Amino acid sequence: MKKGVHPEYKVGTVTCACGNTFQVRSTIGDLKVEICSNCHPFFTGKQKLVDSAGRVEKFMRKYNLK
Repeated sequence: MKKGVHPEYKVGTVTCACGNTFQVRSTIGDLKVEICSNCHPFFTGKQKLVDSAGRVEKFMRKYNLK
């Protein structure tokens, strides 16, 4: 490989909103994510509602549900 052409590949820490952290190698370094494999409903088998921009409340008001 040519020297100086490729980006630096370093160890970074991924931090999830649930508090889970793990180490990965990337060109970016440290990352912050909202959902990881530790809290994602597909991997855990649990339904977890992630409400962004108040969509659930808007739906409830629209159809008068309580």
